[in-house]
Amino acid sequence: MTSSWAPLRQPVFRVLWVAVLAGNVGTWMQTVGAQWLVVQEPHAATWVSLVQAVTMLPVLLLALPSGALADRFDRRRLLLAVQIGLFAVASVLTVFTWLDLMPPALLLGFTFLLGVGQALTLPTWQAVIPEVVPRDELPSASALGAVNTNLARSAGPAVAGLLVAQIGSAAVFGLNALSFAVFAAALAWWRRPAQAPDSHPEHFGSALRAGGRYVRYSPTVRLLLLRVVLFVLPGSVVWGLLPVVAHQELGLGASGYGILLAALGVGAIVGALLMPRIRQRLSPNRLIVLAGVVYAVALVVVALVPLFPAVTVALVAAGLAWMTLVSRMNATLQLFLPNWVRARGFGIYQVVFAGGQAVGALAWGQVATAVSLDAAFVTAAGLMLAGTVTVLWWPVHEVDGTDRSPAIYWAEPHLMLEPHLDEGPVLVTAVYRVGDANVDAFRAAMRQLRGSRQRTGATRWGLFRDGEDPAKFVEVYQVPTWAEHLRQHEGRLTQRDEGVEERAVALADGPAEVTHLLPADYQH
Repeated sequence: MTSSWAPLRQPVFRVLWVAVLAGNVGTWMQTVGAQWLVVQEPHAATWVSLVQAVTMLPVLLLALPSGALADRFDRRRLLLAVQIGLFAVASVLTVFTWLDLMPPALLLGFTFLLGVGQALTLPTWQAVIPEVVPRDELPSASALGAVNTNLARSAGPAVAGLLVAQIGSAAVFGLNALSFAVFAAALAWWRRPAQAPDSHPEHFGSALRAGGRYVRYSPTVRLLLLRVVLFVLPGSVVWGLLPVVAHQELGLGASGYGILLAALGVGAIVGALLMPRIRQRLSPNRLIVLAGVVYAVALVVVALVPLFPAVTVALVAAGLAWMTLVSRMNATLQLFLPNWVRARGFGIYQVVFAGGQAVGALAWGQVATAVSLDAAFVTAAGLMLAGTVTVLWWPVHEVDGTDRSPAIYWAEPHLMLEPHLDEGPVLVTAVYRVGDANVDAFRAAMRQLRGSRQRTGATRWGLFRDGEDPAKFVEVYQVPTWAEHLRQHEGRLTQRDEGVEERAVALADGPAEVTHLLPADYQH
């Protein structure tokens, strides 16, 4: 069993992890400062939920484009540029708040800009982690990411509550600006190994489409995203309405609110430390059920037992449940995604995650305003249990241990014509001969191969059988451009893809005869 702390033995991961911790602490301090700045406003539940929604909205809008940027450009330089920009925005926010020139609408604007920076940071950082830790330590690295987030969730709100109460929100905004400078300094220290230049760099638009196509034709990724939505959508009631619970139900000030957030963080840290044992003893589906039930019970306690000690204990349990499920889904995704599309895959993951939080925060804010806080929490608990039951129909399975590093095993195409890289569409055919005894197994193997083709570039795929020669099968798939097909040859396929193709070829009488068809009006 790999130690929970093993990734911290890697110097680069250790330094960046500490820097990310500083950034996360600053972000949570920013959240507390912003929410407490509007909690005294009329319709506080709506304003507070808007702060949460505006924080997540940029991730919803920009995580996929930022993932495409991170897969196309140097990830270290992209992160460094973003942190410098965030430092500038947070510094201006600090000055305006200190000068008492920060009405709620302007605060939402600055919150949105900081959210833009987070949208550019999150998928890029997630894609960097597999570069700096060994593959067998990725689950532990994911758990440490959760420890990082929740240490920040524990320390940030507690410190922010004290500072807001004693000095004001400007102080926490200033410390948030400083946290971006710390992360930037760590990135400047890191010397990322030189990456082999992409011989056929993708255009931004085609990179976006390729990322979306990969997720569309990857049942494993789609299922992980579904499980995240079913948990985060009802679970977001805590993040959206906890300030209102603290202020209106429990009569707490900023310091008390910070303690409640710290309770969530403590639970999550405990869960992260227990993750290696949890992974050994609980299958993904049992974890989904346990986390959903524990979180739902915690929501009911918050709604129906308005006592500070009871709510604090319930939030510790909620933090543990949240961390264990989200961390498990995150680690599974890191293990599954190949490097060429990792940042885009995490971009889509962040879109789904942030979308669930943003939509949930807005919806629960409206429910609380229209009915009551108690009704919002009890309804969310019911939806959490309903989503948990769906594991009977949509179970999650462990990702196999197949290496997903690039596997270049296709023969280099030799054409008499020399197509331009943007020439297309390209029609690829592969002719197989299959004996009668293997026909059914061959068809099944080719259905598996279809997913590989479509995840890595094909927009259309078909398998046909020759009417005059029943032993002859023709696989046909279309790729948007010649460059897109060359990327299949030069790095998009993984060892798992190779294994799928080998099973299909083994059922045929020898390797396929492959041809590449270009548009008829192409001029040599």
